[in-house]
Amino acid sequence: MSSPAKHVPASTHQRETHPLRFVTAASLFDGHDAAINIMRRIIQSQGAEVIHLGHNRSVEDVVRAALQEDADAIAMSSYQGGHVEYFKYMVDMLKEKGAGHIRVFGGGGGTITPEEIRELQAYGVERIYHPNDGMKLGLVEMIEDVMTRARGAAGKRAEAEPSGVPARVDISDEISIGHMLTAIEEGHLDDADLTRLRKAWALAGKQTPVLGLTGTGGAGKSSVVDELLLRFLHAFPEMRIAVLAVDPTRRRSGGALLGDRIRMNSLRSHRVFMRSMATRRQHAATSVVLHDCIGFLKSQPYDLVIVETAGIGQSDSEIVDLVDFPTYVMTSDYGAASQLEKIDMIDFAELIVLNKFDKRGAEDALRDIRKQWKRNRTAFNVKDDDVPVYPTIASQFNDPGVTWMFTNLCRLMREKLNLGAESVGTHPVRDPAASNTEGEAIAHRVGSYKGGCDWQPNLDTTLKSPRATVLIPGARVRYLAEIAEQGRAINQGIETQAEFASKAQHYYEALKELGDDKLPKPLELYRNAELHEPFDSDAARLRSGRTDGSAGNEHETVRAERSPQGEVEASPHVDRSILLLRQRYNAALKELSHEAIEQLRHWPALFESVTAEFNEYKVRDKVIRVDNYRESLSHQKIPKVAPPKSKDWGELLTFLGKENLPGHYPYTGGVYPYRRSGEDPTRMFAGEGTPERTNRRFHYLSQGGAATRLSTAFDSVTLYGEDPAPRPDIYGKIGNSGVNIAT
Repeated sequence: MSSPAKHVPASTHQRETHPLRFVTAASLFDGHDAAINIMRRIIQSQGAEVIHLGHNRSVEDVVRAALQEDADAIAMSSYQGGHVEYFKYMVDMLKEKGAGHIRVFGGGGGTITPEEIRELQAYGVERIYHPNDGMKLGLVEMIEDVMTRARGAAGKRAEAEPSGVPARVDISDEISIGHMLTAIEEGHLDDADLTRLRKAWALAGKQTPVLGLTGTGGAGKSSVVDELLLRFLHAFPEMRIAVLAVDPTRRRSGGALLGDRIRMNSLRSHRVFMRSMATRRQHAATSVVLHDCIGFLKSQPYDLVIVETAGIGQSDSEIVDLVDFPTYVMTSDYGAASQLEKIDMIDFAELIVLNKFDKRGAEDALRDIRKQWKRNRTAFNVKDDDVPVYPTIASQFNDPGVTWMFTNLCRLMREKLNLGAESVGTHPVRDPAASNTEGEAIAHRVGSYKGGCDWQPNLDTTLKSPRATVLIPGARVRYLAEIAEQGRAINQGIETQAEFASKAQHYYEALKELGDDKLPKPLELYRNAELHEPFDSDAARLRSGRTDGSAGNEHETVRAERSPQGEVEASPHVDRSILLLRQRYNAALKELSHEAIEQLRHWPALFESVTAEFNEYKVRDKVIRVDNYRESLSHQKIPKVAPPKSKDWGELLTFLGKENLPGHYPYTGGVYPYRRSGEDPTRMFAGEGTPERTNRRFHYLSQGGAATRLSTAFDSVTLYGEDPAPRPDIYGKIGNSGVNIAT
């Protein structure tokens, strides 16, 4: 029985005032993210806020995220080699950015040797965990060690910076922006300072628009934000944007997964700053300090601030009071059309995005949402195309629906907020000496930035509706289900055939036991004449009482029976029971397919091929001769293939249809009867260093051999489509495992 939430004991980590913040990821060119996913879940359960970046992340991606998020620690997994260069580069970059306090933790299974672990920890990595550590400590204890070390480092930093407030904030210094947001979030500013700063922020940022996006969980808000960022950056080359993304805090543990960065590819631009925030409260989609964080970012020389909330319910509309232009992101999965009447944001959203328009029923949803928008505003005369509800497929590259929505978003923001060429990022430059207030001083810094945009993107909007580009055509969208259904149907057919095969064998063995002199060979049918009693005219006259030679009329039936005295009254040639067994045997055998009968007929030869001393088969007209047995140390012959010894036709047919021996349909044991021990050509799926070095190595290995061809693997840099580069996180993986072929 479950307990009410208020009775669930909170962990000690949940009661911490300031949760630790971790950035987690798998290293560049590394697709092995199973381990880091397990680790970050345990870290989250310990009460930490985890900013997860996913796999294939460069050092710059991770470090920039750590700076912007003001993280306490970074936890990485690296299973692809090149870890020494990768981790050293990360430590160097953190120190270069003034973030040496951020602790770096790592793991990579057995790929990171104990010697390399000692080297990296001496260089500045806090701890690299080896599989032996996992065996000794266990996963939870290992994560508790990470938490203890990170908490100790955070405590030392707090002692070194007792105020918790950066002395200077500069848009070009991402760590100072992140540090200031942390000071606001953790309450390091007293009421007097906060009141004073709010006035200064309001004065400096009154012309910076704030775009807010909210919507249900899974509607694709992060994907929509990423697509908007890409278009803003492309349409306005000087524009700088700040993003605040809010995710919910887990009520039980106090931890949070801040995973919006996984979906955002535009964050690599240095014109975008992003900060992930946890709600740090329940039953809400925003943070208590979100308003102050927005005010602070507006005071900086950003041209736009974008706020993304956590997933909301039907009645949530808190974002409306925090932003200048609220936008609602939804999908067609809202239920019945009547449910639209319950969604509060349809009343307040300046623009509605119907995302995932490629889903079934999306066109009907678009019609219903537009109707509901008109009802809510009593605007029945507005044309459907003029209703600010735009269908999109944000997960699709260069979706025309997103482009059309973006164009209208800029138009609506320009009209509502009176945005233009002189409104943002081009404040008049004042003399800092003449600034009488802190707000004017901040405004001067903003005015000195000559970025901005005119909010009139010049994009091709010939296409306005999403065009779903699917890999699988609509008619074949169920192709996997069709394959599964076909497989189940084949198995069902095999079982049915096996049942008839067993029946046929039972009838055959019964006839054999009765000594039927007409018994055919196994799996062969009786002739039609052997299935019916032969006609006997003398017996017919005896039975009918006639002596005139006539056999009676054509409707009389002649049967061979015995009298109570045991005398034969009719034909003595065939017993009725044998006739019935013959008929049943033929009927069962006819239910078997020609393929099933042939499989059963050839089974003895197939059985012999894997139980004899040798087995021979052809591959491309070449005869391959293989021993069927291996000799053990005790000189016992062990078969390589163990066929079933059952003689039941049904059991054999089930085996032949569902498994069969290697080299035979359905090829569950391989397409050849045996795996060849001596391959021709020799296979070496590897390489090392440069192409020239690999080529020399392959020539050396193939000398004196029958084959002169080898199979080559590319290194992870090549496999991920990158070019070799001197950057340490790339350089360490060039030719580390496989050969690099520059693209």
